[in-house]
Amino acid sequence: MKLKIKYIAIAAVGALTMTSCSDTLNVDSPSQMDQTMVYNSTEFATNAINGVYVLFCEDPFTSRMCGVWMQNTDVEAMSVQATVATNHRQAIWPLQATGNVGWSDVKKVWDNNLQAIERANQVRSSIDNSSIGSQDEMQQIKGEATCLKTYRYYLMCNFFGDVPYYDVAAKWGDEIDKPRTDKNVVYSRCLQQLVDIEPSMKWSDVNTGGIERMNRDFAIGLIARVALFRAGYAMTKDGTMKRADDYLDVSADSLSVTYKDVNGTEKTARTYTEYYQMAKDYCQKLIQLKPRDLYPDFEQAFVNEMNYTVENNAEVLYEVAFVQNYGGDIGWSYGVPNTGSCAKGTTTAQVAMTPTYYMSFADNDSRRDICCAKYAHENDTVKAAAATSIHAGKWDRSRAAKELGGGSSKGTGINFPLMRYSDVLLMLAEAENELNGPTALAKECLTKVRARAFAKSPTYAADVTEYVNNLNSKEAFFNAIVNERAWEFGSESLRKFDLVRWNLYAKKIEEAMHTALCWGISTNEDLLNDEAVMAKYPEAINYVNWANKLWYVKVAKNNLKSDIKWYNEKYQIEEDDATMTAAGWQSVNWGSQMIKRTRTYVYNGTDYGTTTPVKTDNGDGTTTYTLGAAPNTITVTATNGEATGIIRKDVYAASDYFTRLYRGYSNGALTGSGVVPYLLPISTETLSASSVLNNDGYLILNANMEDGVNVEVATIERDYK
Repeated sequence: MKLKIKYIAIAAVGALTMTSCSDTLNVDSPSQMDQTMVYNSTEFATNAINGVYVLFCEDPFTSRMCGVWMQNTDVEAMSVQATVATNHRQAIWPLQATGNVGWSDVKKVWDNNLQAIERANQVRSSIDNSSIGSQDEMQQIKGEATCLKTYRYYLMCNFFGDVPYYDVAAKWGDEIDKPRTDKNVVYSRCLQQLVDIEPSMKWSDVNTGGIERMNRDFAIGLIARVALFRAGYAMTKDGTMKRADDYLDVSADSLSVTYKDVNGTEKTARTYTEYYQMAKDYCQKLIQLKPRDLYPDFEQAFVNEMNYTVENNAEVLYEVAFVQNYGGDIGWSYGVPNTGSCAKGTTTAQVAMTPTYYMSFADNDSRRDICCAKYAHENDTVKAAAATSIHAGKWDRSRAAKELGGGSSKGTGINFPLMRYSDVLLMLAEAENELNGPTALAKECLTKVRARAFAKSPTYAADVTEYVNNLNSKEAFFNAIVNERAWEFGSESLRKFDLVRWNLYAKKIEEAMHTALCWGISTNEDLLNDEAVMAKYPEAINYVNWANKLWYVKVAKNNLKSDIKWYNEKYQIEEDDATMTAAGWQSVNWGSQMIKRTRTYVYNGTDYGTTTPVKTDNGDGTTTYTLGAAPNTITVTATNGEATGIIRKDVYAASDYFTRLYRGYSNGALTGSGVVPYLLPISTETLSASSVLNNDGYLILNANMEDGVNVEVATIERDYK
């Protein structure tokens, strides 16, 4: 049974770390208002750390940072309307966040993170000043505070870029209006604090709260993750993507971290290569000190969360502990849609998966239909989803073990994982490849992840053994890691930040758009037979077997995804639509949604729009055609069987769906600069209260708020009769 962590349920305890005259705290020099806090017992320290955890249950995290703002990538992407007003999530999704400078939600995210960081700093300093601060439990709490601070800065640096850094708790008289600090300094300082406290933390299987509180297992994994970000790329003030080594003096103390590896050897990381080594060392440290296996079933971690079951020292290293009715949008904005009247309540599903991501999975990869839900619930009935309506399939409120209630929405109490053991394996594989190429160690780690995914594959040897063995260059292995992390962590809010640190964001959204175009072209014989089209998009021929439609039939009425039987799930079929329909099969659009056709009718060089001409048989061997819509119409009379002079004009272009996903980057797909404007602006209200903060640079003021321009593929004209 899931342990009910009180920090989510009792938000009031957050104030404990911020007051100077509470019975739970001793205050040094109150007459000087120094506000140095000292904890007299672990109970007081626990209450204070709860005040940091509780901020996870507020909307800025439960909805925005947890998932809804982690789009749009080549993996997670929510469909976007035509141009919308600023101050809206549909400006963030299509990479047009510059318009949100006045949006209160952006300010709330900024404040939520800084509040968590200040509270964590208060806990750290109060324990340091305590006479019992050296006790094991107090050191564990200090470690939790350090993890929470590090994780919050990881979020801030990826959402806002360079941000103010607060090394210690604020005291009376301190200057708290600070300018931006380079993100690499922030990462380095947080890493040093976490490295120093990690050995004093408790493993999840002995720590109070287990994986629902930050623990040593997670701390080691978090060090590895942040080290990879310190080694990677990010947006600089001049609007370019750079590593720290490209523009900073990495020999500076503020950019170095000293640590000991699992063998006790002291090392210092300064360069990006040394931070890769640090990531490798900490992944190996966890594997050596606290090894564990992956669940045999990929879905098990998420089933546990929907069952409110917690397992320590297992695959999940840490998951945010949500309590029903007190926080958590998993199964609300995040997960399989439930609409209409549903016994377990409804959703506002706002995290979707791209159809090209679904199609990228190998045929026997068990993760595909768990990451990607091509079904939804409506009035407690399951229904099939079209290609542009695939949602995150790992969580489904209809499967929740608790009776959430038909009127419920948010606050499902379903937990959310911040790190799984497969992440550690893939981070180790990546770091080892970066340092030494695809060694046996790198291949072993990748094999463990793929072995689980293809455990029941009839072509296991090809899918796992041969696949990994054939990755014999550093570049090939890196590309495999990029793909594997997509397939393994789809909808776990990792892809966006991964693409940033690899400097692959632009490349991957362009690949997704190009793949969609080629897939759409492959569904149309006219385009496949057009020499100009095929010269520009020769890869389209590779997608002719990808499905134009998916065919299905409902075999039961239990509101389960297994109630839908699929005739085809990825590839084109030989039978025509009439045959399938006659046999009782229904269909949802798949590849046909990847391209947009606009058909108009032209006469004497004038385009009369999309309205199909109205034919009138005159009874004398002629037919009159009425083109256009009132008041702009014209009539054309022609002898039956002869040319009418009317041209049917078909313009094929990128679909609105894909064009809008990335319009802030490209303002017309596939024409971007190569640098994605992924950062949020600092809000107007925050700027007005500061004398040092601004939004200068970081591509923040350059992203336009226009609708995307569809890439035109071809124009095909025919005589109309």
